[in-house]
Amino acid sequence: MRRVQKGVVMDYNDRELLDLIAEHNEDALQIMYKKYEPYLVTQARTFYNSAPYVGLEVSDFRQEGMIALTEAIQSYDMNLNVTFFTYATTCIQRRMISSLIGAKRQKHKILNESVPLEQKTSDGSELSLDNFLVNDNMNPERVVMNADYMEQLFRNLKNELTDFEYQVFELKYNDFSYQEIANLLEKDVKAIDNAFQRIRSKATKMLAKEKKEEKN
Repeated sequence: MRRVQKGVVMDYNDRELLDLIAEHNEDALQIMYKKYEPYLVTQARTFYNSAPYVGLEVSDFRQEGMIALTEAIQSYDMNLNVTFFTYATTCIQRRMISSLIGAKRQKHKILNESVPLEQKTSDGSELSLDNFLVNDNMNPERVVMNADYMEQLFRNLKNELTDFEYQVFELKYNDFSYQEIANLLEKDVKAIDNAFQRIRSKATKMLAKEKKEEKN
């Protein structure tokens, strides 16, 4: 195995570095961090520029990215059918999205008490996950729901969606616009809309199945 040369970044592939890191080689760990630093900075700036109003700075997103990268290094399985780059960048993006959503929830003080899943609004309509999926114009922050029920519902839905679709769903549910989501995930608006149509279809089928099972 090659000896790690301090400060050299591009001469080592991720697998070599992971092997060395597993042997507690600190230099290899620092090289891995340096390799992914440009990606972390780029993503941090992208997230900040897409949602500068939530109170997080570029440095905050970068820090979250570093935490995600560290966790990816520790949890990556060599037997996975994905490269470490794909695994790590997915972990980084997920962490930044969670950080962004958490900051937005804090800023806007989104619901923190459990109330019934469906409740009448001032115009007599019902607020529910069903309506959220049907009505693109509904503000998800107004959706009133039972926390335990919805947690299970979201968990079931997550199992039906691809990683990309769930990222779109989570951001849309937290009241990000199609354009904001497109900017954050570096896709065009059409791709986001197509993803949400798939989400709606899968969720509708899932909810219909659950209601049928409840009747039986």
